Amino acid sequence: MPQDLPTASSSEAMPASYEAALAELEQLVARIESGQLPLDDMLAAYQRGAALLAFCRARLEAVQEQIKVLDDGQLQPWTQE
Repeated sequence: MPQDLPTASSSEAMPASYEAALAELEQLVARIESGQLPLDDMLAAYQRGAALLAFCRARLEAVQEQIKVLDDGQLQPWTQE
């Protein structure tokens, strides 16, 4: 069953992919950690980051569910060869 992906509470749309969301999230974290943002901008960046994090988690959970279906309901351990 597909899950609804979280949407941004602000006017900003969610990125088209997990990778784009992760890249934006990394940029936001760097800006927040720099300590150079005014308080209002920091709050907006934190809120956007929370929305991006929820988007990324939802995408990962959706992929995990697809893998379970492909593996007949059993999540298999990840092995790199």
